[in-house]
Amino acid sequence: MRQAGPLSHIDAAGHARMVDVSAKVETVREATAKGSVNMLPETLALIASGQAAKGDVLAVARIAGIMAAKRTSEWIPLCHPLPIASVALEFELDEVHSTVEIIAIVRSTGRTGVEMEALTAVSAAALTVYDMLKAADRGMRIEHIRVVAKSGGKSGDFKQE
Repeated sequence: MRQAGPLSHIDAAGHARMVDVSAKVETVREATAKGSVNMLPETLALIASGQAAKGDVLAVARIAGIMAAKRTSEWIPLCHPLPIASVALEFELDEVHSTVEIIAIVRSTGRTGVEMEALTAVSAAALTVYDMLKAADRGMRIEHIRVVAKSGGKSGDFKQE
């Protein structure tokens, strides 16, 4: 069982606050997040064949993920705006489980990590896959969005999976 650390976004009086990172050292930060969109086999075949009515699903989802990562601080309260150096999205089609696996890797040099940016990229990409295919499959499920790795900063490296 994981144990939670102290809540840095809460002050002594219990009020929400933005964490002051000005004293932290700038380091290269990287985070990888994953998630999946589960769908009917016929829907996955539309992606694979490029026959989706709205166009190239994965190309549009990639752009959505990149754009979302760059604007994460506008989506998540108390999240610092960061100078994003790189956002990469990868997609794996899993015919056995009828899913699109989404992987986002975000890199920055700064005083705080990029886990939220990677999670936001995966989320936006998954929502875009759903949006582009909802006419064919309203039962799609967005699942298992999580951070699988991070590096940089005082807390060091983290890896799961």
